[in-house]
This record gives sequence, structure tokens and C-alpha cells, in this order.
Amino acid sequence: MPFYLGVMSGTSLDGLDVALVEQSSSTRLLATRFALLPTALRQELLALCSSGQDELARAALAEQQWVRLTAETIAELLDQQQISPRAIRAIGSHGQTVRHEPQRGFTIQIGNPALLAELTGITVVADFRRRDVAAGGQGAPLVPAFHESLFGGDAQQARAVLNVGGFSNLSLLSPGQPSYGFDCGPGNVLMDAWTQRHLGQPFDRNGAWAASGAVNRELLTAMLSEAFFTARGPKSTGRELFNLDWLDAHLEHRKGLHPEDVQATLLELTASSISESLLAAQADTTELLVCGGGAHNTTLMHRLQTLLAQCEVKSTQGYGVPPDWVEAMAFAWLAHCCLEGIPANRPQVTGARGSRILGAIYPA
Repeated sequence: MPFYLGVMSGTSLDGLDVALVEQSSSTRLLATRFALLPTALRQELLALCSSGQDELARAALAEQQWVRLTAETIAELLDQQQISPRAIRAIGSHGQTVRHEPQRGFTIQIGNPALLAELTGITVVADFRRRDVAAGGQGAPLVPAFHESLFGGDAQQARAVLNVGGFSNLSLLSPGQPSYGFDCGPGNVLMDAWTQRHLGQPFDRNGAWAASGAVNRELLTAMLSEAFFTARGPKSTGRELFNLDWLDAHLEHRKGLHPEDVQATLLELTASSISESLLAAQADTTELLVCGGGAHNTTLMHRLQTLLAQCEVKSTQGYGVPPDWVEAMAFAWLAHCCLEGIPANRPQVTGARGSRILGAIYPA
């Protein structure tokens, strides 16, 4: 059976996920490895999400560091599993998104796939998003097709898959219907940033800090008035819109709010934007499968269940797929689709003019 590696470094900028999968008629997770991003590299990648001095050279240097960390992590995983690089058909590398502005015709993921191929001796498939953007699409989300492959086969009723990383996105799977999906808005990105500012911690573990506060309805209403939330799909978003500056602008005329109340409101923003999006797009959903870091936020999961009383909210772990590894698995699958000449975007999801084979190939 062909082996693939999937590499994912998401908008949360917490680290690298590397997944080893076996790909045949289905995708089976075999092993995983996680690497923390060094603090200096994380800070530089975050800075590159906005314009700055000498940013082209800085991006080129940062992606070299990112690739060397990726190659080291892959080598450690293969050594742990006693698998030769020659046994891996390809690496599917998402790279690190530093800009995502499909409305202006571009999305940028740095990750120097040529260097990754040199360092690992394995064929690399990368740059998955730009072909969809070139065809008029958003370039995101790309995971609905994979979610359909992984979770859609046995669905007898409407099911949805929710990924809550830095941002949240939904995949809608309904029997007899093509898969559909879109970004909902902030996932963890604002909650993490607020926690880092006030607690000096990378994230709000289990949503405990948010649970200690009270939702400020005036602030929530103001944030939900952002045009993105009422726009119909296809749609995607990123740090270009939802960031600390955006939050600070909303707080400018609401001085004196307790930090824990702001955190509670940010969690409610994530939960509300997800639940309202799902109810508007697929009101008959009976099961919501959650993956990404948000699946571990018990406060968020309980809130989603309250807001979506008509369906069961649970982690993808219930289907034997650990929630932390779904996206890395997806990029291994996307590499397989590219090498096999299988279109992997969904025009109804991204808005592209048609189906496209995604990815560029860098031979070993």
C-alpha cells in the first residue's frame, strides 16, 4: 500500500503536525509526530502576516527554518517507525500561510518544497491553494473533499465536520448531495491572542478562563456585525481581517471590561458564528464531528452542544480519527490526488470555475 506524509502548520502557529498515512481506497493514519515552532520562528511568521521592512528576504529565510524543522521532524518519525524514505511515495506539504487575500487574487503559503525534497529525499507536493485561486476560487477551505472521503461514506442523515484551528470551517455532508463548506470565522485565533496578552499562556486550556467570565452582549453584537458573518459562501478568511487590531478597535469604546469577560465573549463569538452558519446552511444536521485544537476546548464544545440542541456534537475521535491529525491527513490525501491526477477542489465550496488538480510536484 502507498505511504504518504502530510505536513500541516496552521494559522494557530503552535507547531508542525506530521502524519504518516497509508492510502488505498481509504486513508488510514499510521503514526504522527508534532514539533513546536521555536519562539523566534513563530514570532517571525506571525510578523510576516503583515507588511513590513525587507519582508521578501525575511520570508525566504523563515521558510528555510520552517523546512529544516519539517525535515528533522519527518526524519524522526520515519526513524521511529523504521520506515525508509524510499517507502514514502510523497509528502503533501501545506506550508505556512502568511497571506490569504483571494479577493485580490492571491494566497501565499511559504515552505520551499524544493528544499524539503532535497533534505528528505522524498517527492514533495505543495502549493495546493493557488491553482484554485487562479481558477477564480477562494483557495479555501480545501478539506471538505477529504472530509467527504473520510466521514461521508456511511452517512444516512445530514452530517457536518467542523475544524476549529486558528479559524473555523464547516464541511456539510448530506446523502445524495455534493459536499459543501466554507469558513465560519475566528476559531481559536482571537481567544489565543487574548490569552497570550493577558495570561502569558499559549491558549486557554479547556476554555477555563472563558468559563470564569460573562459574555458581554453589546460587544458580541458589535463583533457579529462584521460583514463577513452575513456574507454567503463561497467565503474564506484569515488574520488579514480577524486579529488583535480588529478586536482592539471594538474595545476602544468599551473601556473597563474585565479580561475574562472579553475572553468569554470571544468564545461566544466562535460558537455563535459556527452554530448560526450551520443552521443557515444545513438545518437538518444530526451529527457535528469536531476536529482541530478546538475539539479539546470543553467549554466551547459544551456551548456548541447547547446552541445546536438538534444534533449531537462530538469529536472525530468517535470515528477513530484523532482530532489533532485530520488536517495533516488531508494534505497527505491531497498529495495522493495530485499524483493520481484526481481533481481535489470542490467548485461549489471555493467558487472556482471548475474542478482542478491541485498542487505542484517537486520530485525527489
